[in-house]
Formats: sequence, C-alpha cells, structure tokens
Amino acid sequence: MKEKINIQLIKPFGPFIGKVKIPLELLNKLNEYFDKLSIDPELSKLQNHGHRLAGNVNQEIKIDDKFVQDSGWIRFLATHSKAWIENSILPKKELKNFKLINSWIVSQFKNEYNPTHVHNGHISGVGYLKVPSTFGSYTQENKKNNTNGNLQLIHGSKQFLSESYYTICPEVGDFYFFPNYLMHTVFPFYDTDEERRSVSFNAWIDDDIYNAYI
Repeated sequence: MKEKINIQLIKPFGPFIGKVKIPLELLNKLNEYFDKLSIDPELSKLQNHGHRLAGNVNQEIKIDDKFVQDSGWIRFLATHSKAWIENSILPKKELKNFKLINSWIVSQFKNEYNPTHVHNGHISGVGYLKVPSTFGSYTQENKKNNTNGNLQLIHGSKQFLSESYYTICPEVGDFYFFPNYLMHTVFPFYDTDEERRSVSFNAWIDDDIYNAYI
C-alpha cells in the first residue's frame, strides 16, 4: 500500500519550504538516542559535530549511520524530501536519488545561538525534538514579535510583495525542508534552564533537478 504523505508547502519568498510532522515513535527514538549519548562522555566526544557546524552551542552530536538506518530516520527524510520536491516543481519531475551526507542533533540552552549560515549538499532541513516552555522576554517588553529561540530563514532582500525572511517559532514534532543555500539563523533565548533540541540533515539529490536553472 502506497504511503500517504501529508506535506504543507510554504512559499514566503523564492523557494518552496516543506513542512511535515515527525511521527511520535520516531521523535521518541531520536530523543532516546541523544539522551543515551549525552550522558556518555566518550561517545559524546567521539560523535561531537560542533567543530563542523556554525553554532555557538556546547553540544552538537552527529547521528551514526546504524541509527539512521535502523530507526527509520533515513526513510523519513528520503520519503518527505521526495514529496516536498516533486510537489514544488513544474513540470513535475520524479526524484530518484537521495544520498544523506550527515544528520545531527543540536542541544541548545540559554544564551547559545546559531549565526547566519548556509549548508552543503543540495537540500537541508531542521525539526524540533524539545522546546522550552518559555524563550524569555525581550528587554523592550512592548515589542510585538518576540523572536527569542526562533529560526529565521533568509532569502535576498525585502522587495515589493516579497519578504526577505520567514521566522519560525519551534514546536515539538515540526520538521522543515529547505534548499541548502538558504541562509538561516537561530536566535538565543533567556530566562530558562530548559533545553531547545533540534535535529538537522544535509543530502544530495538528482543533479538535473537541483541544477535545473543552470
């Protein structure tokens, strides 16, 4: 029986952004995997991925290949990448290749942040495994939009009828797909000792699809 994919397409500016839900069983597996690694100093050091990433974050751990396969994580990423891309392209093209480069979990606490950066590969994504009950308040309390702890996707500059950024407030289970070149940043948060935990990936896809406009 063909699996039904429920995917929301978001186009706040140039490229389509894909939004899906991580199944609860898979989300729990990812959290359990990280919890086990984070309390083991040797494994944490062995799978430390922070030196390869842009973030000013204490704990960023690469997900090993065995877990990627056994947990169904790669199936989730490949299946939903296919749905996102094939529903974003006209005329429609079939995605035949999905090669995972890496996937990692970021454990972020107050005052930590991710500066504006891009990823390698062709496509990337981020989802949320844990979110604090509060991200803290702004110094200026009358600010309309508190972006503490939020992800911001950035594309070009603001123009008529076109925004230059899209701000995402993390919710547990939400996962977003976007092109690797899309600039993005994660703001710091305050007033809490709770954890903001996210999971990300980079992958290669068909060259003729990614390079369609070259």
